Amino acid sequence: MENLDALTSDALQAIEQAQDIPGLEQLRVQYLGKKGSLTDLLKGLGKLDSSERPQAGASINAAKGKVQDALEARKLTLSAEAAASQQIAEAVDVTLPGRRQSAGGLHPVTRTLQRIESIFTSAGFDVVQGPEIEDDYHNFEALNIPAHHPARAMHDTFYFDSGLLLRTHTSTVQVRVMEKGEAPFRFICPGRVYRCDSDLTHTPMFHQVEGMLVDENATMADLKGLLVEFLQVFFEADLDVRFRPSYFPFTEPSAEMDVQCVSCKGEGCRVCSQTGWLEVGGCGMVHPNVLRSSNVDPEKYTGFAFGMGVDRLAMLRYQINDLRLLFDNDLRFLRQFSEGQGI
Repeated sequence: MENLDALTSDALQAIEQAQDIPGLEQLRVQYLGKKGSLTDLLKGLGKLDSSERPQAGASINAAKGKVQDALEARKLTLSAEAAASQQIAEAVDVTLPGRRQSAGGLHPVTRTLQRIESIFTSAGFDVVQGPEIEDDYHNFEALNIPAHHPARAMHDTFYFDSGLLLRTHTSTVQVRVMEKGEAPFRFICPGRVYRCDSDLTHTPMFHQVEGMLVDENATMADLKGLLVEFLQVFFEADLDVRFRPSYFPFTEPSAEMDVQCVSCKGEGCRVCSQTGWLEVGGCGMVHPNVLRSSNVDPEKYTGFAFGMGVDRLAMLRYQINDLRLLFDNDLRFLRQFSEGQGI
């Protein structure tokens, strides 16, 4: 019993110096556990005289109470310090940028359409849309395509039982715009078209952009100048462009337009079949019959029209060697066209 005060003082000092909860628990076991120092003193009360036991027991219990209170107080302090440290360690800096979701990129055909529209709108053209399910009149008759023309054949056009069809070109939009408006006109018609064709270079659905300008003094020279400028801006290169005489029912005169091969710059390569030229579309002066069908006076107005395959332009611009890659939905291919790249 003569060591009780010293034992209690040592315990209180050790508790005050404890640095963490596990160390504090070890001190509790050391002094108050089943084999602890103060517990052993209680077990030794039997060795004292009966007259000394009550006072000794009270002193020991008082000492245990002090130690217990000190343990609880120190535990509260250490818990508060640990919580504060954890809060600091797990603090969120709200000024840091958040975690972003990975954004997808635009499809190369979409990029090509955006680029084409941007170039023509900067030249004063409007962008118009029309229905993909058309009637025979707007798809053929209004465009001066006679009943015996091969383009009307069942093997080339998707027909419905109701007499409707999937449009085979976006020229149908040109007719609808002229029917509803008044000359002069200046617009392009981008969109999907459909034909019964499928191989390495053709798909049943593909994209076209057709354009038209109708005014009192529109000439073939205006058409050629516009298309040469467009192709050079589109490919961002001073490429040669040539026009070859051709035939389309809705234009007269008509021409096919070729651009100098973007891969070999006219030297000849596999892309251009060693010719140095790439066909990119057709064009010509609007046939008077087409103007009459759309209530435009061909004696007062002349116009020119042109059409190009958007998918082919996309293949040439992005060096794509297989048309089917544009429609396979292969993410390994599409990830090349991220938002960081321009159109």
